[in-house]
Amino acid sequence: MFNVVKGTHDVIKEEAKKYSYIEEVMTNIAVIYGYQEFRTPVIESSDLFTRSVGDSSDIVRKEMYTFEDKGGRNITLRPEMTAGIIRSMVNAKLFAIQDYPVKAFYCGPNFRYERPQQGRYRQFNQFGIECTGVTTVERDVEVIALGYTMLKYLNFGKVKLLINTLGDEQSRENYKTALKEYFGKHIENMCSDCQERYKLNILRILDCKDPADRPIIDGAPKIQDYLTDAAKERFEKVKEYLTKLEIPFEVDQELVRGLDYYTGVVFEFHYTSQNGNNYGAIGAGGHYGNLIKEIGGPDLEGVGFAFGIERLAKVMEDDNLFPNLDNTTDIFIMPMGDKARDFAVGLAFQLRKAFYSCEVCYEQKGMGQMFKKAERRNSKLAFIIGDDEILNETVTVKKLDTKEQVSVKLDDLDDFLGKYFNSESEHHHHECECCEGDDCECKHDHEEGHCCHHHDGCCKKA
Repeated sequence: MFNVVKGTHDVIKEEAKKYSYIEEVMTNIAVIYGYQEFRTPVIESSDLFTRSVGDSSDIVRKEMYTFEDKGGRNITLRPEMTAGIIRSMVNAKLFAIQDYPVKAFYCGPNFRYERPQQGRYRQFNQFGIECTGVTTVERDVEVIALGYTMLKYLNFGKVKLLINTLGDEQSRENYKTALKEYFGKHIENMCSDCQERYKLNILRILDCKDPADRPIIDGAPKIQDYLTDAAKERFEKVKEYLTKLEIPFEVDQELVRGLDYYTGVVFEFHYTSQNGNNYGAIGAGGHYGNLIKEIGGPDLEGVGFAFGIERLAKVMEDDNLFPNLDNTTDIFIMPMGDKARDFAVGLAFQLRKAFYSCEVCYEQKGMGQMFKKAERRNSKLAFIIGDDEILNETVTVKKLDTKEQVSVKLDDLDDFLGKYFNSESEHHHHECECCEGDDCECKHDHEEGHCCHHHDGCCKKA
């Protein structure tokens, strides 16, 4: 018996359905914001990440899965997706042939060799976006608003948005000089990682999680004191826009993010479940000034973010944020005898072509056993087929909720199903109480003037 590799897990059945739901909601919103899908390889040249992510980052220094392939090439399983997305834009010459911004959304697995923990795996899935070729504050804010909107449509309540700025190039140089002077007095007493970061990229020290180092880090200079006037003005503009959009935020002066390509505004979305489980950052991103040029493209800027699907799903499970995703089957076919099973093959094929979900019991089971199978699949109708039905060219249809049973001619079956399922839809529209008035108890966000997508058109606010 083979077990999954440590730090990985199988995503099957109900969990896979939840992942698909999250990805579908995010995709729909990304498309509304004008983004197009990009799919890039899981393997890339290792140099892509050392140049983009930065050889001072923990990802490059400790966490990448890197190997030499049979052609002697140094290959890495992607630890993040931004670098590959930008590489694809450069390769396709999108910066030369398309009006800016170039807007991409993506979803897929990434790989980092780190300690597995709650909602975090060595193979994990991300959904993210990149808005490239832009420099305006408005695009930065639009991207933050996009991430915030995605979380709200996934029914997250009080999302905690942390923001900071790493300033422009002059601001960063001023700040690094101040940090060098400050940490130079303490570095011998700090962890080995910080001592290495001091040499490679001193900003990384601010991201250290070692409790023994935190008092020293907390006393370090703050970047706000070293921003140029232009950088201050840009960050103030970001805060003004967020306030105008009524997106609550907090400024975290120690937020630097773990990737070296960030400049300007950086941000993280945090969430604590109703049970008190603090998942930390469930999504994060920022503005990057040199990444596109570093990968071989023109001297353009961009902004983006990524969400971890596993972490989102775990939080949503904790707080019961998922809508009802139970499997339902429109029709369960119960053939009685060999002739009926032969007939059921063709009938099921035709029903599925008409987009009815359909299951057939081909095994030799008694009627009671088949009804139990239909109930387990939340079937709406049972089609009973025996020798008499075949002889008379009919189907015995049993409505499993009311137990009403009728005989339907095969020639009339399309009309019968159309009327039945249209009636079902109207019934749900009129009977659903979840969204009535202002006292909705269904735990979902509703926008005035359109129906909540979680209830397939049933909400009375529609």
